[in-house]
Amino acid sequence: MTTEYIDIAAADGGTFKAYLSTPPLGRGPGLIVIQEIFGVNNHIRAVADDYARQGYVVLAPDIFWRAEPGVELGYDDEGMQRGIALRAQIPVEQTVGDLEATVAALRQRGAVDGKVGAVGYCYGGRLVFALAATGAIDAGVAYYGAGTAALLNLAPRVKNPLQFHFGGLDHSIPHIEVEQIRDAFARRDDVEIFVYDDADHGFNCDQRGSYHKPSAELARSRALEFFRDTIGPKA
Repeated sequence: MTTEYIDIAAADGGTFKAYLSTPPLGRGPGLIVIQEIFGVNNHIRAVADDYARQGYVVLAPDIFWRAEPGVELGYDDEGMQRGIALRAQIPVEQTVGDLEATVAALRQRGAVDGKVGAVGYCYGGRLVFALAATGAIDAGVAYYGAGTAALLNLAPRVKNPLQFHFGGLDHSIPHIEVEQIRDAFARRDDVEIFVYDDADHGFNCDQRGSYHKPSAELARSRALEFFRDTIGPKA
């Protein structure tokens, strides 16, 4: 497995960095890892590396580059407030455009075999849904994407498979919103929604107090199975 930072050209000018992690065999399906509000920090890089070890060519773009390039925040109150402030400075439409540029850059890489998916966490989970509505990705996995229910007018535009993971104890995503998402895709057998009763927001991140290992491991196994079924690599 090899890692490096590459430059990606934004559609409206400028360039931004993305963390590239290439699998041991050097080739595979493409995968975008979309950060939380804490930047492409060591946790997100670890997630990218884990997927690379599973056979994916992974890009984790710096989606806050327009406000503060290269920011890496911790999971304390200061990091939380700073991340919220940075997110507020960038229109979501620009961020989705940058993600589309990331997908395009990944598809152009010779190491990518076939399809491209996306997985995102927290704000990144919401962005996976928004990105899926553009048709840019072939499949997406969204972890605890707060605010996703507010984007359900985009649901008819989502044509490819999705998988959602929510914590049953997550007060930032009320149960009614999870059910609204479930209802929006009730006729889709390629959209999966999982709720982990004992998990809170951020349950996948082992650097947060809300980390819940059993739920994180189960969600990871489901996400890997989902990606293998939808974008590969096939066993």
